[in-house]
Amino acid sequence: MQQHVVDKADSVREGEELDVSAVHSWLKDNISATDPSLSVAIRSSNTLPKVTQYSGGASNWTYCLDYQGDNQESSQDNYQQFSLILRRAPAGTKAKGAHDMGREYRLQHALKPVYRYVPEMLGLCEDESILGTEFYVMEKFTGVIPRKNLPRGLETTDQQTKQLCTNVLDSLIELHKVDYKKAGLEHLGKGAGYIERQISGWSERYSKAKTWNVPSGKKIMRWLENNMPDQERICITHNDFRFDNVVLKPDNYTQIIGVLDWELATLGDPLMDLGNTLAYWVQADDDFLAQSTRRQPTHLPGMLSRKQVVAYYCKEMEIDVDDFTFYEVYGLFRLAGIAQQIYYRYHHKQTNNPAFKNFWIFIHYLMWRCNKAIKASGKP
Repeated sequence: MQQHVVDKADSVREGEELDVSAVHSWLKDNISATDPSLSVAIRSSNTLPKVTQYSGGASNWTYCLDYQGDNQESSQDNYQQFSLILRRAPAGTKAKGAHDMGREYRLQHALKPVYRYVPEMLGLCEDESILGTEFYVMEKFTGVIPRKNLPRGLETTDQQTKQLCTNVLDSLIELHKVDYKKAGLEHLGKGAGYIERQISGWSERYSKAKTWNVPSGKKIMRWLENNMPDQERICITHNDFRFDNVVLKPDNYTQIIGVLDWELATLGDPLMDLGNTLAYWVQADDDFLAQSTRRQPTHLPGMLSRKQVVAYYCKEMEIDVDDFTFYEVYGLFRLAGIAQQIYYRYHHKQTNNPAFKNFWIFIHYLMWRCNKAIKASGKP
């Protein structure tokens, strides 16, 4: 294993610290793991975990709890070192339905038996007196997370990069092909009427989170409402499927071992899920503004273009799509809505994360992309 390419958390951001003692005490009483030795190790540990924080997420806060083992005399060997992941909602005002830790936990717990890339859920705390909010703890995947750039020292050929790209797409396709009815997962979402709910829902969320320095978006909202497709397909959708939400094997980075960040997953339309994915897809020939916002290595030689992604996906899913513009515009507008909700918290000093400072510029750019695609489509 190439340890230098394995994804690691960093120091905890100021104002986002955890009460480590409270978390440890809760874990000792509530951990539930498939591997009984893990439960025993936590319940028997007298040492608090080292806590670090992942910087990649812009929504929920994600921490690594690193248990180093107890240095104590015992007739048994010292407890094995292990790490867990803790997810909690951010501080400050939250949009209705957002940052629902209980839903995110239960959804992954239900999906795990039918989708191999879901991490094991280890415990949900709904008692907000522990950390001031709900949180859950899950299995930690040890591997490579392809963020803005692949880790330094990880050399790639064009063919390997293309294989990585198609493997990532295949893991999304595998999710979309899960027979949710046969698996008894109808409760994951409302299903029918998804397209209409998404358009009205994101229009409302964007409008409520709007600050003075971003576009109104009304023209785009009207276009989406007037151009909703007649045909709707329903499957399990991730709704935040990106390269930096997948985990790769550290000794074979083209292989997927995990998919993370299921906060927005539901029963929805697969082409809208693909539109969401492509909103983040910055390819090599995109303009400098797109390149400045890139957060995944989709610019590398060997990566498919957005047009090629749509063609590959539709072929594998056996779906015919004459015009992808609606799904493209929806994905870009929805991303603008997500970014605006995050920027709203920064604008109103509910978070001091400097990464959010210039989100308002990004939102202008996304709206420009929406209008450009609409104009090119020729649809009123």
